Amino acid sequence: SNADKSNKLQNLVAEQLVGCGFNEILNNSLTRAAYYDGLESYPSKNLVMLLNPLSADLNCMRQTLLFGGLESIAHNANRKNADLKFFEFGNCYHFDAEKKNPEKVLAPYSEDYHLGLWVTGKMVSNSWAHADENTSVYELKAYVENIFKRLGLDLHSLVVGNLSDDIYSTALTVNTKGGKRLATFGVVTKKMLKAFDVDNEVYYADLNWKELM
Repeated sequence: SNADKSNKLQNLVAEQLVGCGFNEILNNSLTRAAYYDGLESYPSKNLVMLLNPLSADLNCMRQTLLFGGLESIAHNANRKNADLKFFEFGNCYHFDAEKKNPEKVLAPYSEDYHLGLWVTGKMVSNSWAHADENTSVYELKAYVENIFKRLGLDLHSLVVGNLSDDIYSTALTVNTKGGKRLATFGVVTKKMLKAFDVDNEVYYADLNWKELM
């Protein structure tokens, strides 16, 4: 079945990432709506809000894995462990008011399964003479390409473009020829890092696992 295939491939990719020095993290799907204030890439109006939240810290469902990973990085970096490589598989949730339908209560709600990668601090592999911003992005790009290869994707059939938005100061997008977004990866904005009290550069990749399957 598709679920079996997806699980098998998740395990293969997880093994591959662990072999490259990554640690798996598992963050709560519940998060703070405040993280999304003023964001264009993940607008607040698209949040799935909880009706009776226990606290403002956990009052909505996440639209992206990014913030949970930044929380994990902040938590570890504050314990003087600043060289980190994390990955996470998880659902992201989306609300679209335009799809409201009295017959179908769940019509405005959707979820997608994603894989997030975070790389920060000094590169563990000393394969680069200078661990500057570009080399780190190339390192991240290599991890993403290796995942694609592991999944059997033909890299030549993909369309790569440039992106900068309120999440990334500089990034690449990977789409199918038909325009479906498979992944984005790049350098997280300074403003975003500051909001999470993270001092070092963070390189983040977001893969839409559901689309990849």
